[in-house]
Amino acid sequence: MRKGGPTWCEQGVANEVFVSLSSSAVILENGTPILWAQTASQVTELPMHDGILVPDPWNYLHRMSLYRLMIAATDPFMGSMGTNATDSPLWGLPLQLGWMLTSGRLADPTGATTCGLEAEPMCISTQSWWACVNYFASVLPFLSAAQQGFMGAGAQVQMQVPAGVQDYCTTYADCKAKYPDAMSKWDAFFQGLKTTSESLLPDDVKKDTILGVYWDAQMASTDASAACNPRQSHYSPVEVSFAHSWLNSAEYVAAARFQTNMEKAVLFLTPLPSRILQEGDSAPNIADLTAEENHTLYIFSWMKTIDSLLGGTLVRLWKGAMCSVNTRQKGAQVLEQLLLNPSFATSTFLSIISEMTTSC
Repeated sequence: MRKGGPTWCEQGVANEVFVSLSSSAVILENGTPILWAQTASQVTELPMHDGILVPDPWNYLHRMSLYRLMIAATDPFMGSMGTNATDSPLWGLPLQLGWMLTSGRLADPTGATTCGLEAEPMCISTQSWWACVNYFASVLPFLSAAQQGFMGAGAQVQMQVPAGVQDYCTTYADCKAKYPDAMSKWDAFFQGLKTTSESLLPDDVKKDTILGVYWDAQMASTDASAACNPRQSHYSPVEVSFAHSWLNSAEYVAAARFQTNMEKAVLFLTPLPSRILQEGDSAPNIADLTAEENHTLYIFSWMKTIDSLLGGTLVRLWKGAMCSVNTRQKGAQVLEQLLLNPSFATSTFLSIISEMTTSC
C-alpha cells in the first residue's frame, strides 16, 4: 500500500466479494471484517508523498485500513470495555463498511461507471449515498485521530480524491472548517479517551463516559452527513426510506451508549438487507430476503413511523429515559430484544420506555 496505490491482488478479491453478493450479506470473514487481512496494519503501509500520508478513501481496502489503524491506536485506552481484543466500540464501523460492500451499497448507483462492480470491486463510488455517509464516519475520525497524535507525532494526512470531485473535505483543516461540530466532537473523543482511561474512575463509569463521547462524535458525523442527501435521488423510494430508518435507529443506539464491539455489532448487522431495496419491496414480505432481514426492515420502519406520528416524541422519550448508567444498560438490552427477537412485541417496547422514564 505504498506510493502508487494498493499492492493487493484485486482479482481474487473480486471473486470473494461477488460470491457473497449472491446470498445474504456477509459480515465476517475468518472472524474479522471483510478483507481485513489485506488492509494496512501499520501507518507506514499507507501511501506517502513528500512525507504526507495520502490514503485513498475511495478504495475499499484503504478506507478499511483507516479503521484498522484507529482500532490499533486506541486499544491501549479501551481497557474499561472488557478483556477481549474485540471489545472496542470502534469495531462496529469496519463491520458496517463490510456490509455496505457485500450488499452492493458502495457501488455507483447511477450506473454511469463500473465502480464497485465486478470490473472494479474495490472502488467506492463518490456517487453512493451510503459511501458518502460512511466517509463522515471514517475519514473525519481518522483525520482527528492523526491530529491528536494517535498516528504518530506530527503525522500529516491528505486524503486522495478522484478528479473533478470537489464536495469532500480531505485534510484536518479542511474538514474542521466545513464541519466544525463533527471535528470538535471527534477531537473530544480522542482527547477524552486518554484522560478517562488514565483517571481513577471505576471501570463501569470509565466505559460509560468513553461511550458517551464516542456516540456524541458519531452523531455529529451523522448530522454533518446531511451533505450527502442529494445522492439519495439515485435510489428507489424504498431504499431511501430504509436509509432514513437506518439513520433514525442510530438515535436510539447512541442514547443508550451502546457498546458496538464485534460481538454486538455482528448481531445487529447480520439481519440488515443483503441488497439494495427496489420499488415493490415491502417488508416483512420480501421473498428473496431472509426472515431476519424482513423483521429488521419492519422494525426499523415501525420505529420511524411511530416517531413521525408522535412528532418526534418517541426519540425524545427514549433519550429522556437514558438518564443513568443503569437505564442505558437496560436500554441496550431492550434494543437487542426489539431488533433480534421477533416475539418481542412493539407494544412491550413502548411500555418499557414509559417505565424507564419514570425512574429518571
